[in-house]
Amino acid sequence: MSCVIRSCNASCRPMKSVAASHRAAAALRLELSGSASVRRGAPALRLLRQWAAAALGRTAAGAEIALRVVGAAESRRLNRRYRDQDKPTNVLSFPAPALPAASQAALRPLGDLVICAAVLAREAREQAKPLRAHWAHLVVHGTLHLAGYDHVRDADAQRMERREVRVLRALGFPNPYRQRTPT
Repeated sequence: MSCVIRSCNASCRPMKSVAASHRAAAALRLELSGSASVRRGAPALRLLRQWAAAALGRTAAGAEIALRVVGAAESRRLNRRYRDQDKPTNVLSFPAPALPAASQAALRPLGDLVICAAVLAREAREQAKPLRAHWAHLVVHGTLHLAGYDHVRDADAQRMERREVRVLRALGFPNPYRQRTPT
């Protein structure tokens, strides 16, 4: 597997790929990359795969996603290059180009997710959310982008948010859009 992000191909070597025990997750191939220092604190590959598969639902079968965990500098560079935003961001999604209809590929590449662990951790602290819940939310959110969801228009944003909340609830996580009251 190689990254959709052309500038990132050389550094996106798969770190490991493990078969999942969950039904939907077993049908999804998710490869994790990134340096050990930025991946520290990231959830286990089986959880990342489970969350992405839950977002995809039935369409997870045969899908392939590359997930790269990066630091703030790389996130900023990618965000500046691809979104004209000169700051690091929590998650970037890069959908793969569609394969020709006649393709006999065993796997269907959906694209790449790039998650900035530092931004994710800062947001979780600021929003008083459990780190694991925020990881799940951003994996689900990014995966939905790869599946064609977007939030540019209000109606699309509401549709995507409803899907995120439903998927996260099924995974045992609270609604990420509700304000938490300080205790």
